[in-house]
Amino acid sequence: MTEQSGASGLFPQEGDADGKAPPCAMVLFGGAGDLTKRLVVPALYNLAVEKRLSDNFQLVGVDLVSKSSQEWRDGLAGSIKEFVGAEGEYEINKFDEAAWNWLTQRMSYVQGDLNDPETYRSLGAHLAGLDRNCGTRGNYLFYLAIADRFFCSTVAHLGEASLTKEEGDCWRRVVIEKPFGHDLASAKHLNSEVLKSLAEHQVYRIDHFLGKETVQNIMVLRFANGLFEPLWNRDHIDHVQITAAETVGVERRGKFYEITGAMRDMVPNHIFQLLAMTAMEPPISFDADAVRAKKTEVLEAIRPFDEISALKDVVRGQYGAGSVLGAPVQAYRHEPDVAYDSNTETYFACKLMIDNWRWSGVPFYLRTGKHLTRRTTEIAVRFHQAPFTLFRGTDVEKMNPNWMVLRIQPDEGISLEFAAKQPGPTVKLSTVSMDFAYKTYFKMQHGTGYETLLYDCMTGDATLFKREDNVLSGWRTVQPILDAWEKNKPADFPNYASGGSGPAAADELLARDGRYWRPLV
Repeated sequence: MTEQSGASGLFPQEGDADGKAPPCAMVLFGGAGDLTKRLVVPALYNLAVEKRLSDNFQLVGVDLVSKSSQEWRDGLAGSIKEFVGAEGEYEINKFDEAAWNWLTQRMSYVQGDLNDPETYRSLGAHLAGLDRNCGTRGNYLFYLAIADRFFCSTVAHLGEASLTKEEGDCWRRVVIEKPFGHDLASAKHLNSEVLKSLAEHQVYRIDHFLGKETVQNIMVLRFANGLFEPLWNRDHIDHVQITAAETVGVERRGKFYEITGAMRDMVPNHIFQLLAMTAMEPPISFDADAVRAKKTEVLEAIRPFDEISALKDVVRGQYGAGSVLGAPVQAYRHEPDVAYDSNTETYFACKLMIDNWRWSGVPFYLRTGKHLTRRTTEIAVRFHQAPFTLFRGTDVEKMNPNWMVLRIQPDEGISLEFAAKQPGPTVKLSTVSMDFAYKTYFKMQHGTGYETLLYDCMTGDATLFKREDNVLSGWRTVQPILDAWEKNKPADFPNYASGGSGPAAADELLARDGRYWRPLV
């Protein structure tokens, strides 16, 4: 079978004329887990509401927990109703019982140990029955909603059971959640092991950030508007800031976070994907491989860090006690399952350069952190300031900077900040803003960020998924930082108060260049 690729879900490759995905059985490894309840099944419910799933769709849960198919359905019902009733980013009117019933009629459960080959034989027999009785046509989508330590063995067992083998017109795909490796060596090993049982076109490395409409809109903003793309280069842009700030702490994920930290958790995946879409060259088409090749190209153009630059141009921080959104919170080192002298970072910032023609000399500043003053994810593009010459002899003291801000969450939209004259007899400038908000122009559905991605998996569109070279390029960039940190332990943790904007060293990082972070407040 040849690889099927195409543009992001707007142009489905294998779906029906009415936009429905093709028939398939989706197998959820980790069917009783948290990811399934909070994100994957709610996303499938939304697709059912929108009538984007095939009438021959089937959902199979696989987990070690012993339960019947009915018990599995009943256990998920409460989560769906909580999801619908939640105060999320978008409004939703009511629980659609007909759509939920439609989905539950297509749900079944297989109990089994992921390390036991018998589990995969039982699953294969179950799937063969769905092919015969429910018209799934041998199309299988395996979703690994499980701990990353099971990725390699689960894929190997699927291969040994011939469940990844594509014959005739049927397709077999595997969705792998992050973390896709913990460093460059582990990412290479995981890729190598996975590709023993699968071809690259069968692997869908998922990043839910790329399922957000505002992230996908970055390419449309740049390449569908003649106004912006001619300005998108070193001649007009002074620098770019990418921020992913959270108000939450590690909560009860101490065990996970102690071995991961802010950089591994956010930078090689989420933030580098935002960077790639912001900085990539125009692809020749929206074909999946054309888009992903340009993403990889720009990541490979990042100037390599060495030990000196990894310590000079990178900031790490860890939150202390403080107050977030008016409530007192404890320091990271006092969180459950965290070492009393932990050196794990909860904040990361860096300056990096992209050594290509478009971006030569333009710094990109990245930051992410927990327990900060405000939750926001945005890409802020700062344009060069206009010359001051014309305004000599007026009351204008300095030129106002121009910003284009792409808000990814929570208030999705785009704003353009520019200078305007204040009313009055003399020339005084003020910064004003033109603002586009998604919720004002479009009907936004309450979503998890997985809806588009799951639909793309079923239609064979890999545009929004990371290819092997894309993953390795991200890890290759941050590996020197990991190595430098291993040799140079922080001496000042905790170094920022919860509820603030991060450590002072992050402000100093930009101040050295005569720049400043956009305020989080």
